[in-house]
Amino acid sequence: MKLVWSPEKASKAYLDTVKSCKISKESGVAELLSAMAAGWNAKFIVESWSHGGLIATSVGLAVAARNTGGRHVCIVPDEESRLEYIKAMHDMGESPSPEVLVGEAEAVMGKLVGLDFLVVDCRRWDFFRVLRFAKLSSRGAVLACKNACQRNVSWFRWNVVLERGTRVVRSVFLPVGKGLDIAYIGSNSGVASSRKSNPSRWIKHIDQQSGEEHMFRG
Repeated sequence: MKLVWSPEKASKAYLDTVKSCKISKESGVAELLSAMAAGWNAKFIVESWSHGGLIATSVGLAVAARNTGGRHVCIVPDEESRLEYIKAMHDMGESPSPEVLVGEAEAVMGKLVGLDFLVVDCRRWDFFRVLRFAKLSSRGAVLACKNACQRNVSWFRWNVVLERGTRVVRSVFLPVGKGLDIAYIGSNSGVASSRKSNPSRWIKHIDQQSGEEHMFRG
């Protein structure tokens, strides 16, 4: 089974998000991602969020999850971010808030098997690790990097950061907000085979402030 587009759900989620986020400074991003998640009838929506992030996209994804009857999970790096996220969602009228998981990318993403819509914030230094360890649905998935113009890496390529064997059907960069980089993953390519048959790779990260170079095993 593959992801199937529903224009009716997309339209409803878009309008609901516009209504919910009418005073948001993140105009365009939240509405677009909400419509995409609902339009693709996403059943398992995951996002990454960290301290100081705008909340409109999260509201839009919550709206999409209600429209599809899906599960919505937010992963955050620390307890401070968790408390801030829950408060921000509550202030926007989203109560109860989505599930919130705290921890490093590898540990947290390993618990989330079969996701079909993933949004990562490129302001989070380890955003590429969130993508790398994502366990995607066998029916396909949509992956989105918001704030893509603020990525702290110059080497970003979908086929580099994703699990080996993941089939990227198409990708597109949209000049919405501070940049949206979106990839559509084909069906039956989500959860990759055992890591024993897919040796890990090293990924280089350069701290833009200190200039220090760090190597991570992907």
